[in-house]
Amino acid sequence: MKLKSLLLGTAIAAIGTASFAEDYVIGVMSAQSGYLAPYDGPAYAGFKFCMDEKMANGGLNGTTPVRLIVKDTRSDIAFGVQVVQEMLDDGAQFIVSSADADPTIAAAQITAADMVPTMTFAGTAPVLTQVGPHVFGSYPGDNQQGAVLAAYARDQGFEKAWLLTSPDSAYTLGGPRYFGEVFEANGGEVVGESTFSLNQPDFSAIVTNIQNAETAPDVIVTWAWEPDFPAFIRALRGAGVDTQVMGGDVLDTPTVRGLGEVVDGVVHTSGGFPEEGSDYAAFIKRFEEATGTTPDNNYYVNGCDIADMIEQAVAAAGTTDPAAVSAAMAEIENGKGTMSNFTFKGTDRMPLRDVVVARITGDGEKEFVLRQMADPETLPKP
Repeated sequence: MKLKSLLLGTAIAAIGTASFAEDYVIGVMSAQSGYLAPYDGPAYAGFKFCMDEKMANGGLNGTTPVRLIVKDTRSDIAFGVQVVQEMLDDGAQFIVSSADADPTIAAAQITAADMVPTMTFAGTAPVLTQVGPHVFGSYPGDNQQGAVLAAYARDQGFEKAWLLTSPDSAYTLGGPRYFGEVFEANGGEVVGESTFSLNQPDFSAIVTNIQNAETAPDVIVTWAWEPDFPAFIRALRGAGVDTQVMGGDVLDTPTVRGLGEVVDGVVHTSGGFPEEGSDYAAFIKRFEEATGTTPDNNYYVNGCDIADMIEQAVAAAGTTDPAAVSAAMAEIENGKGTMSNFTFKGTDRMPLRDVVVARITGDGEKEFVLRQMADPETLPKP
């Protein structure tokens, strides 16, 4: 079974055999086209797979059947708002939103009236939770990722950083700046910053600015995603610039790894790594055996973890009432995850989780570098 067969489009997916009147209704925003599709697609596939496993064992906590309402957002924020309202009208008691802060923020403004818990597939900009106490991240936030990556960069002896940001997204703007804040706090220096527009086809002017900088950087940091990162790294290496490049979790995709020699040595953050004998490795084996597809990024397993987060919040709440589930989710400490454990208690509802640093090789693989949890006392503030 290929990934396409796991994505249900705008269809309503009913799981289990229990009466709909008894079901816990979860609305899922899953972009199947546009810039979010490479992230929403795998995240939904993992979520659906693990929710199916739970339904085969009686539902959440073995007692609560689930009905999913799955709708395509087309990676369009305005259309996503319409989709969320439709799902609420159809009885959704929990919303899983797209893998970016901006559509999650828009969706959460709609779900705020009834305190319907709203959790992003993989949005990592910490500002997304500021909409209200019903909004949750699932992946380690950009300030966590930036802090761990900056400490690693300083440990490697890098002293001069150049930031590549885009103001068009909270993710592409905030991630590198969190890195820069911690990098400088650790004794490094940010010597320049370039900005780009999302879907910018030509990065030659930015590359020229970096080449002609008064102080040359020894590391370039960006949270750019597809297609911007491929365009940038090709332009950079094509101009003969071999400066170390580091980035956020968004680089953990087969498309980026498939760029070949131009990405050899690129370092990025991530939420996990399937070490031998780990729960993550066991998830990959189960998924492969059931679907014939090998998960090739962390969005699959994080989707599975979202199913676990919901299950644990419902168990702690003792009810499926939306406000009660939101309150219970916010108090989870050292919750059990497959990618890594997670803590919401004492945070801004961006879960405190392990951050992995990985390195891409020229033959399309990624290598484990380190695993570390950011110190919550020294995290940059949104």
